[in-house]
Amino acid sequence: MVDHPDGTLMDALVRKGVTRRDFLKFCSVMAGTLALPASMVPKVAHALETATRPPLVWLEFQDCAGCTESLLRANQPTVAELVLDVLSLNYHETIMAPSGAQAEKSLEDTVNAGGYLTVVEGSIPTGENGIYCCIGGRTAVDILQEVASNTAAIIAVGACATYGGWPSTPPNPTEAKGVHEIVSGVPIVSMSGCPYNVDNLTATVVHYLTFNKLPDMDDLGRPLFAYGRRIHDNCERRGHFDAGEFVREWGDEGHRNGWCLYQMGCKGPITFHNCPTIRWNQGTNWPVGGGHGCIGCSQPNFWENPAYETTGIFEVTPPQTFPPTEEGGISPAGAGAIGAAAGVAAGVAGAVAVRQITKESE
Repeated sequence: MVDHPDGTLMDALVRKGVTRRDFLKFCSVMAGTLALPASMVPKVAHALETATRPPLVWLEFQDCAGCTESLLRANQPTVAELVLDVLSLNYHETIMAPSGAQAEKSLEDTVNAGGYLTVVEGSIPTGENGIYCCIGGRTAVDILQEVASNTAAIIAVGACATYGGWPSTPPNPTEAKGVHEIVSGVPIVSMSGCPYNVDNLTATVVHYLTFNKLPDMDDLGRPLFAYGRRIHDNCERRGHFDAGEFVREWGDEGHRNGWCLYQMGCKGPITFHNCPTIRWNQGTNWPVGGGHGCIGCSQPNFWENPAYETTGIFEVTPPQTFPPTEEGGISPAGAGAIGAAAGVAAGVAGAVAVRQITKESE
């Protein structure tokens, strides 16, 4: 990745040919993604105009590189790619130009300087002293602990880095673990998903540059703006759930008409993520929109949940509006509203849907 001359983030964007109009549009999108009011757009714009380029270290361990692929496809809008590009990405073994001793020297210099952000992709094997993943003759555990010792914050991306992912599924021969199980005493943001959505990483970086702190998080360490609402409550097929209209076989009339996929194993009712709103591939679509149920990839141990079996629904919550916000992001009252929404009793429409779920398919 080509490095940019020192300067502010806005200087780098201008050199890239970004117009003021595009820049403000990006700031508005980021404010919306972060559940901030429109009044916060000028603050976001000012922060990005004056922010210096924070150093970034990207560590990749037991993974399929899917999260790196998501990073490389940051293009919603185009400025998002540039925001990530103008970060001083000092180390990313998959996409950096140097290799071998030169690459490790770049990592060493960054760690010694301190104050950098760290992104971790992939689980960390701990079995047999960590020998199942070694880079430059060092184990993943050793590298992670060294980098964590002088970092400003860690962002764990993808199911593997957050929960251990598929490497940690039984019998877990490498004793793979997520970042939280290895590192303590350092601010950690979890961006679960398989892969995570790069737009959420962009928004987290924007929040960090704007407010000089990480976003508010849930009890799993996930940013509330991205994981504070149930997929089921934002799904475009929710109306069919409430009406008791379900796909019962792939390709049947309900499937062709876009009915609810719950009986085909959709995990939307137990999964918290903003997939329905930000979507994928420049906001083009997402799995449920393409006719496949949610597999719950942002939830812990999702690999152990059968993809095509239904899960229990204990409450059916109505769609909620965005929580209230304040200067620093989502307000405590807003966070409380998000938590309270999970305990709302089923309404009349939801009760009808639950009754319909129990009916046998014709």
